[in-house]
Amino acid sequence: MKDTIMEMPDYQRPYEKCLREGEQSLSDRELLAVILRCGVQGSSSLTLADKILNLSKQTGYSGLLGLFHISMQELMKIHGIGKVKAIQLKCIGELSKRMATAAAKPELSFHHPVTIAKYYMERLRHEEQELLYCMMLDGHNHLSGEQLLSRGTVNATLITPREVFVEAVKYRAVNLILVHNHPGGDPSPSQADLDVTERVYHCGELLGIHLLDHIIIGDHRYVSFREKGIFDEYT
Repeated sequence: MKDTIMEMPDYQRPYEKCLREGEQSLSDRELLAVILRCGVQGSSSLTLADKILNLSKQTGYSGLLGLFHISMQELMKIHGIGKVKAIQLKCIGELSKRMATAAAKPELSFHHPVTIAKYYMERLRHEEQELLYCMMLDGHNHLSGEQLLSRGTVNATLITPREVFVEAVKYRAVNLILVHNHPGGDPSPSQADLDVTERVYHCGELLGIHLLDHIIIGDHRYVSFREKGIFDEYT
């Protein structure tokens, strides 16, 4: 392996390949090399990319997905990855999540849980803690606000109906949708999920602020309480 990209033949250089064949032709290591821009003495940007991908594998996720689960501190342990490059890499991961969310937003429909799951999927499926969001809707089911209510442990999100409806009143919400993730990837509701959802549902009915759905995000999977008919058991 050459010490620098510039010492490589043109056909091996990621920049030239991108210009010649398009960005979609680049491998994961070549994409990372372009983002890194340069290596260090003794290691080209492609070599650094290989080290990052090897570290990624240790998280249990293949390829670039592991970047979501590597901390800045871990990245900076790689010789040649300083604070700036580590920040760039983490920001690329965040950018990809936001792009996926932005792409899903135009199709967002509060009558179709699958569109809500798509909207949150990339934002939540990589998280290692449970996050609980509340979507606040007005009387016409337009989104008036979104609030992160709880950042839980790996195993549970702790939330009370009071916390939910304090936020709902702030936004003058008429309807609510709860969304949270299961870090293990399985979106099947736990007993705790069932219990807190039932409490929120009944409290909302008393207050005139209706819980329309609770959607649990897994790894490319979701469960909608409304679709599963769980809310039918509350009436």
